[in-house]
Amino acid sequence: MAIIALVSAKGSPGVTTTALACALSWHRRLVLAECDPAGGTILAGYLGGALDGPRGIGELAVGELRDGNLETAFWSQLVDLDAPRRERLLLPGVVDPAQAGSVSPLWQRFADFFGSLEKGQPPYDVIVDCGRLQVAGPPWPVLRAAAVVLLVTRAQLPDLSATRSMIRAIERDFTEHRVPPGTLRLLVVGDGHGKGEISKALRVPVIATLPADPRTAEVLSLGGTVRAGRPLMRAAGALEVPVRALLDRRRARLAWPAAQEVPDVV
Repeated sequence: MAIIALVSAKGSPGVTTTALACALSWHRRLVLAECDPAGGTILAGYLGGALDGPRGIGELAVGELRDGNLETAFWSQLVDLDAPRRERLLLPGVVDPAQAGSVSPLWQRFADFFGSLEKGQPPYDVIVDCGRLQVAGPPWPVLRAAAVVLLVTRAQLPDLSATRSMIRAIERDFTEHRVPPGTLRLLVVGDGHGKGEISKALRVPVIATLPADPRTAEVLSLGGTVRAGRPLMRAAGALEVPVRALLDRRRARLAWPAAQEVPDVV
């Protein structure tokens, strides 16, 4: 399924919580990469800071700038969220603001590498938490490389207003960089305006809605036992189906001209 990127316009609509819920409930091997320039939160939050030494994208960036060893160093920087199976892996985000300057010049390098993991042995999909785009050094190359970009928003008017502006910014960038159409979808969190109403007003399809589930969100943010039967986890697991269907349709559409048979010449 390649790269699935989650991003938001402003505020805190739950991008990291949603990305982590998906990582813990989807069925294929995957890497959850925290690429929010403002910093990662899963290590200190969900994992409670229980790690033996520094690890993550900041360490990778420093090593890549120094030695150019991303391919070999990558796997040592991951945290197994489902140990020891190595089917749900976390690449922690920046924890030291000083690391952000090392990461920003390497977004294209990371985007290319994440895309290659789908063809590895074994293959891995990559869910990328891109955080908010209205920060310094946003990971635009990762968004452009994504097979699906989910713009996460709450269903309330102030959030939708900010999301409208962000949609236009993303569409302009994608047009400029020739990203195939159909990449962007909305993912709505919580109660408020309806799915059809939002899709019509913002002119972008809503792929799914996730329920407000404060109890599960707190566990995913601060640590504890994740219960698969909770509303947020069920909805996050179900999100895998439309995401895969969207990806399959896009791939079929992009491959269609090449798949046409050339007529026989008599």
